[in-house]
Amino acid sequence: MNKKQKKSLLRIIISLILLIIISIVFHLTDEKIGKLPTYADKLIHIGLYLIPYLIVGLKVLIKSAKNIAHGNVFDENFLMSIATIGAFALGEYREAAAVMIFYQIGELFENIAVNKSRTAITSLVKLRPDYANIEKEGELEKVDPEDVKIGDEIVVLAGEKIPLDGIVTEGESFIDTAALTGESVPRRVVAGDEILSGCINEQSVLKIKVTKEFGESTVSKILNMVENASTNKSRQESFITRFAKVYTPLVVLAAVIVAFVPPLILKQSFATWIGRALIFLVISCPCALVISVPLSFFGGIGAASNMGILIKGSNYLEAMAKVKTVVFDKTGTLTKGVFAVSEIVPGENMTEDKLLELAAYAEYYSNHPIAVSIKEAYSKTGNAINKENIKNSNEIAGKGIELELNNGNIVYVGNTKLLDDIGVQNNLKLEQNYGTIIYVADKLNCLGYITISDEIKPTSASAIERLNTQGIDDTVMLTGDRREAAEAVAGKLGIGRVYSELLPADKLDNLETIITDKKSENDDAMVCFVGDGINDAPSLIRADVGVAMGALGQDAAIEAADIVLMDDNPVKLATVNFIGKKTLRIVYENIVFALGVKLLAMVLGVLGIAGMWFAVFADVGVSVIAILNSMRMLKYHE
Repeated sequence: MNKKQKKSLLRIIISLILLIIISIVFHLTDEKIGKLPTYADKLIHIGLYLIPYLIVGLKVLIKSAKNIAHGNVFDENFLMSIATIGAFALGEYREAAAVMIFYQIGELFENIAVNKSRTAITSLVKLRPDYANIEKEGELEKVDPEDVKIGDEIVVLAGEKIPLDGIVTEGESFIDTAALTGESVPRRVVAGDEILSGCINEQSVLKIKVTKEFGESTVSKILNMVENASTNKSRQESFITRFAKVYTPLVVLAAVIVAFVPPLILKQSFATWIGRALIFLVISCPCALVISVPLSFFGGIGAASNMGILIKGSNYLEAMAKVKTVVFDKTGTLTKGVFAVSEIVPGENMTEDKLLELAAYAEYYSNHPIAVSIKEAYSKTGNAINKENIKNSNEIAGKGIELELNNGNIVYVGNTKLLDDIGVQNNLKLEQNYGTIIYVADKLNCLGYITISDEIKPTSASAIERLNTQGIDDTVMLTGDRREAAEAVAGKLGIGRVYSELLPADKLDNLETIITDKKSENDDAMVCFVGDGINDAPSLIRADVGVAMGALGQDAAIEAADIVLMDDNPVKLATVNFIGKKTLRIVYENIVFALGVKLLAMVLGVLGIAGMWFAVFADVGVSVIAILNSMRMLKYHE
């Protein structure tokens, strides 16, 4: 509980004690007070009951007046002000003070709940590094992480936060990644390993070469996402906001009608019906709806963040709950994205070593994982690429590379589409069905091929299985890989549909078709796309919900996505879908419960069956119950 909440609690306790004491005093001295003139009796009652009322209610009255001055008349502060002032005017002094006290109890409870939910999300702010260590003349100097440049070397001592993304250049240690990924098991890092900011170095000193400035670092982007998480409202939240703006003036108008129309028609006392109108106003306050709906989404986002899932707004959590189709990229999403040469098949008059050499030279300028794997395989033969032998290298988007060597030879390295373009027939028999095939050819013949294998993530199959059990049985894979390799992966994972050998632009076209078909069946059905690469960014933006792999994913993909899985675990996709559904279920429970109780209580209030104390329960009691129900999301964990 923060200082503001403690002060509020103290005011409530003081007001409640004073109210009880004043009520007892008036009860015990009723006969003596009764001998005073009527106006003096009223003044004493009003004066004493105003003390506890103003201790807790003065801020409400001031806020209501300020809102009215700014044109925002119809809110809960206005309803409470007019209802309690009216109660004083009717001589219901004790009830007026009690209504304000219990209203403030509900407000306090609400603030505590909201702060608890926000804390679950903003606990990630603890990731923010305070400093970075730079070694100067043998001494460590603490500097602002924002002052560190790309290429600088920083030193991270045991127990310190890693302030910037980089590559370990010296040292070996275990790092705690729990704050980023929700994974409790420390990860071992050695020289050459990539390391992300926001983790904690647990054991020994690490030297790290910085690869990203602070503003572009993982921790900085996470903090940005967290700070903006509440800006994107869900449809339910937007509906409640619009509902409250219409609902509040309508109930005020209804209260005016209750106060003046029945006594004129039935020729009854105005005081009786004005009292019922005030009770009606207290009951009608929409606090339970206005707070419990966003609180439910805060709880869902908080629960997800504790498990390494970053959701950029409650609208995306709501959309995730309604997903009926999940479209996956393959490499780096369902597979590890760690490629290795698994097979070299030379053609006639070609050796394995020469075929690998030609492929390595062609891929010299590329940083694609497949290119890196070919170059690594070539370096393991003990040879090195001599850049001087390369005259020209031209990348053909989505197909491969055209390489011109200084000896005049031209070599093509790529997929079957590249072979088709240059008019070369592939007469080689494929030995493996699983893996990416890279062909090597000259202008006349296919010289051979190299198979690059990418291991399936161990959790991919269980992710698809869980999605199926949660009602998402339409799973699709889009990949640029060849048909045989793509179908082999899909078969192992249980994915329903596969679109293979796609160019980057084809992915978006296929996704567009999937979305159009799904919307034609059910306009409310959402389509989710999951990817990790730069070429996935357009699809992540186009999908109803874009989900990016955060640990190994490209920056463009992470920024384009609506949800980020920080540990690259596909199972977390099923987790966030479940959290979304559970959150929506709680939201609907609160809406039905709050409106149901309030409508019943309003009818009873108008009929004179429900009094002011019942009105307090219908407002504060319903709010507290709805808030408690919303807070269940914070307790969720796997």
